[in-house]
Amino acid sequence: MRRLLVGLFVVMLVAPALAYEPLVKKDVFEMPSFTTIGGRIIKNVRVGWEAYGTLNTSKENVILICHYFSGNSHAAGKYSLEDKRPGYWDSIIGSGKPIDTDKFYIISVDSLVNLGTGNPRVITTGPASINPETGKPYGMTFPIVTIRDFVNVQKALLDSLGVKKLHAVMGASMGALQTYEWASAYPEMVARAVPVIGSGWSNGNLIGWLNIWAAPIMLDPNWNGGDYYKGQPPLKGLAEALKIVTLHAQHWEWSNGVFGRAWAEEGKDPSASFANQYKIEAVLDSVGKARAETSDANHFLYLVKANQLFVTGHGGGIIEGLRRIDSPTLIIHTDEDLIFFPEEVRETAALISSDGTPVEIVELQGTRGHLDGVLSIKQAGDKIKAFLEK
Repeated sequence: MRRLLVGLFVVMLVAPALAYEPLVKKDVFEMPSFTTIGGRIIKNVRVGWEAYGTLNTSKENVILICHYFSGNSHAAGKYSLEDKRPGYWDSIIGSGKPIDTDKFYIISVDSLVNLGTGNPRVITTGPASINPETGKPYGMTFPIVTIRDFVNVQKALLDSLGVKKLHAVMGASMGALQTYEWASAYPEMVARAVPVIGSGWSNGNLIGWLNIWAAPIMLDPNWNGGDYYKGQPPLKGLAEALKIVTLHAQHWEWSNGVFGRAWAEEGKDPSASFANQYKIEAVLDSVGKARAETSDANHFLYLVKANQLFVTGHGGGIIEGLRRIDSPTLIIHTDEDLIFFPEEVRETAALISSDGTPVEIVELQGTRGHLDGVLSIKQAGDKIKAFLEK
């Protein structure tokens, strides 16, 4: 028995080196200027990107991964052997995995106005960036950007690499919105689309929820209309905003099953004092505070606006925008999603397929609600693999 345990320990030591070789490298894409869909010019645009696998000679083995609201381009692998965890979709991206790096060249890009400005691995342009015209951070003078703008920056990067055809575009949540937009805006370039936990538009309910997400930031006196870069940032408001997002992205089965009515500290009854909390309150406070420390409040607000504005086809009719999608589409969702309702995901599928475009729907099982599209994506691994090989 002891020999078996020693053997397992050796395997555990060696496995990380085997699993994450080669390590992931962050690259930077720069544009002297970028014109938004709204006609505004942003100078000195910089975004980070990373890739896994090898680009083939025809440059047609590329799969683009678009990230979610609070995510970034780190979709798979590790930057160093000391990293505690790999990229968020590592379970399906890698050698021999459903998105096989032995076959495909996978690219992922930090979005404009990316939330994680305090993460040294994130490279983005947004309100916290220096406006070359003034030498000061843009703040709320930064142009409003849309999901189409995110897509167009990604396209500019692909153009710079000489990539004219994408084997597939994929993404979860806000990444799904980018996937729909890619397939609608550039149908000749997208061979396959795999939107995960997202519908083809932001409905009124989501627009309202996004307003609620943003409200604590704008109520924090340190926000100061977005002009806080020389003073104290609105960390309390941002932490509360991220706390709301964290709970909204879950399903009640998770919160009830994991926490229920448990107290945060033994012997400290919540009925005895406002200082005494339930466990779920303490956890949400801790998560919100930790995430706020590496995030920017104005960037959060710009992401909220981009998601509120989203309609596939950018501002045209929903039906027209979705019918422009000619790529075979694999839609992955969960019936327990409280952000993008399953009924509207199925309606999205119906509109895409209404003119004959092949559409398949895969439903994930779990108790994490919207987050199952990130945490439980391996369930759809076989379907993704087969879809990419068609």
